[in-house]
Amino acid sequence: MSLKNIRNFSIIAHIDHGKSTLADRMLEVTKTIEARKMKDQVLDRMDLERERGITIKMQPVRMEYRHDDTAYVLNLIDTPGHVDFAYEVSRALKAVEGAVLLVDSTQGVQAQTLTTLSMAKEAGLVIIPAISKVDSKLARPKEIKEEVAEVLDCLPEDVLEVSGKTGQGVEELLQEVIAKIPEPRVKEDTNDLQALVFDFEYSNHRGIIIHTRLMAGEVTSKDRLRFVVAGEEFITAEVGALSPDEKPMEKLSAGEIGYIVTGIKSAGIASVGDTVAKAKTNTKALPGYQEPKPVVWASVFPESQDDFDMLRQALDRLRLSDSSLSYEEEVSGTLGRGFRCGFLGMLHLEIVTERLKRESNLPIIVTTPSITYEVTYRGSGKKETIYSPALFPDHGLTEEILEPWVSAQIITPSEYVSPLMQIFYEHEVMMGDSKNFGDGRVALDIDMPLRELMRGFFDKVKSGTSGYASISYELGDMLPAEVVRLDILVAEEVVPAFSRVVSERTVEEEAKKAVEKLYEVLPKQLFATKIQGKAKGRVISSKTLKAMRKDVTGHLYGGDITRKKKLLEKQKKGKKRMKESGKVHIPQDVFMKMVKE
Repeated sequence: MSLKNIRNFSIIAHIDHGKSTLADRMLEVTKTIEARKMKDQVLDRMDLERERGITIKMQPVRMEYRHDDTAYVLNLIDTPGHVDFAYEVSRALKAVEGAVLLVDSTQGVQAQTLTTLSMAKEAGLVIIPAISKVDSKLARPKEIKEEVAEVLDCLPEDVLEVSGKTGQGVEELLQEVIAKIPEPRVKEDTNDLQALVFDFEYSNHRGIIIHTRLMAGEVTSKDRLRFVVAGEEFITAEVGALSPDEKPMEKLSAGEIGYIVTGIKSAGIASVGDTVAKAKTNTKALPGYQEPKPVVWASVFPESQDDFDMLRQALDRLRLSDSSLSYEEEVSGTLGRGFRCGFLGMLHLEIVTERLKRESNLPIIVTTPSITYEVTYRGSGKKETIYSPALFPDHGLTEEILEPWVSAQIITPSEYVSPLMQIFYEHEVMMGDSKNFGDGRVALDIDMPLRELMRGFFDKVKSGTSGYASISYELGDMLPAEVVRLDILVAEEVVPAFSRVVSERTVEEEAKKAVEKLYEVLPKQLFATKIQGKAKGRVISSKTLKAMRKDVTGHLYGGDITRKKKLLEKQKKGKKRMKESGKVHIPQDVFMKMVKE
């Protein structure tokens, strides 16, 4: 296929703006999938994606389309919309020349739309604006077109109207893609292979299968190739295109998007953003590669220690298809052996833990998520990075504590600004600029600690604005933090799994909430059990769980009162001995209840 007949493009949109449904209609119009095989969200392969209605894993698809008696190849990459996967999206946008900006005609431009749009502009892509769901009774096409036109600095009549549900306007959109998006950029000064890895998957039989865009050269099966950054060599088992199922081809050439079967069955070799080149050449890596940096940390333990090796195998398998997951072995005195895992964000944590449960069928315990702190110790000046709340230094030992902050943007109807102010105060938010966004909405720029963002901030904002607000955020600098470690003690013993790092300002409130919650869910013991919240070297909150009472005098009938007193005294001494030497058994379901908000 000639380069001038190839178009590589992506669809960018906020979550739930109809991106995957529009992709379904494109596959129908181009007859890429037979009508009898068609189903909703056909490019979303995982059960989790279908259940949640979101795209987690990007999916390339090759469509063949005839227009004005000319055959075209349209390569579409359906990308995730969530901020956790921003780096993967940025790599996918490097693999295309254009993007369809899709905005819901019932909701208008959202915060995440603007974030992804700025990434597309930075990548130098041609943007084709379109509004979706125009068949809805709630659609406001005229107002939303003007909103999109203002964001893109174009005319409202340039914004196309489409419906993923009915197929309206899909043909016109494909024709606009052909007319406006340029043919693929290729490096004409070299014939050496240079291919960008923008995604990959794992097959038990064929190993890692990379999804790639060729910037220069060509690749065929049986070629000896190498990952430039990872340095690993392999022999190509198969090359081809995804339509959306694998379709083997003789070769892939510069400008094309397809897959390469590597045969590699080791984790941690393939990664998004790496470059594939011929084995014996000095080809350099394409610019922009980054190592995935974990933002959120949580420990994962098997419910039964007999399943530890199975959990390790499950994490190894998961990492074969998700290079951004990192983990290392750790030991907890309470929970036994497990793994400290790093995630890109809270959604990534949810997805990984849910996949672990489903794909390995293992019952697991996930500790309270935490972030990374950089501490400087008083006196010695020694600096240390702390990943686990249980390892956070005691109050008074540190000179300085730094924590990550985020810059966020919230777009909300103006009548909800007042309720948001109370939420902002509770979560240590620093207000920045605010500007009128049209259609009775305002855009608020804010900065806040990542720790507070994780503390149910999204849910509170959605609740406080009746679901109308949208949020996007990006990581900022490490800034000074006023935080302390909050320990929860059961029978005067610290339970590391319950430890957390909290703001000094809210430590008393947090201690009280944690103690109350544990008091409700912990089963009664044979002796009175103290539950305490401790921070800054003192107990802040305390409750005593009464002992399980056994009626030792129930079998007595009549007789002298001293007999009853003697038995009760014996019971009292026994409980005292148990309290001194006994340990509290905390069932696994209590850990689960404490971790969940």
